[in-house]
Amino acid sequence: MTPLQLVVCGTDTDVGKTVVSALLVQGLGAHYWKPVQCGLEPGPEGGGDRERVQRWLQLPAERVLPEAYRLGAPVSPHWASALEGGDPRRPGPPLDPERLALPAVQGPLVVETAGGLLVPLRLDLLQIEQIQRWGLPVLLVARSGLGTLNHTLLSLEALRRRQIPVLGVLLNGEPHPNNAATLEELGGVPLLGCLPPLPQLDGPTLAEQWQRMDLSHRLGVDA
Repeated sequence: MTPLQLVVCGTDTDVGKTVVSALLVQGLGAHYWKPVQCGLEPGPEGGGDRERVQRWLQLPAERVLPEAYRLGAPVSPHWASALEGGDPRRPGPPLDPERLALPAVQGPLVVETAGGLLVPLRLDLLQIEQIQRWGLPVLLVARSGLGTLNHTLLSLEALRRRQIPVLGVLLNGEPHPNNAATLEELGGVPLLGCLPPLPQLDGPTLAEQWQRMDLSHRLGVDA
């Protein structure tokens, strides 16, 4: 069986992409790569999402791949790269798409994007266009609660228009009495489950959730 390589993208900012990415890395035994990191945080508990995933799962360094870009400002990549110049009159160079080529790894790979599908990586390159270049299927992460129907259905429509394959939608947050059923009915893709708020983020806790949600079967990666 060909190892699963996929892109984790969210319907919006702060929907839980990194937690879901860690869940997938744990369950698949995958490498993790976030090609563009914006909003680096100072301090021992800060850094970026790569550091968080490595800390949560206690992964060896070779399983967490270095970013193509590490940008300090907590803004869209196209703007964050411009701010790297430190002088509004002399903005930093735009992101180079050649640096966003997929890394050559043996086995499963989880690629986490920065922000949502239509976030500009540069003014002439949207994130969804870079996903097309990678040619990998998408797992879409969405909030479980109020507002998710519009964001999720719009994201699925954008993916469908560009003929990008979607593995499914995974909700993050407190289970909602109707949103999951509505998305399953209207979304046209599998609803993979709902990841509830977790008491702690570590390998055993995420492994337990992987089993509870039966994600090996749902993603077609049964041993």
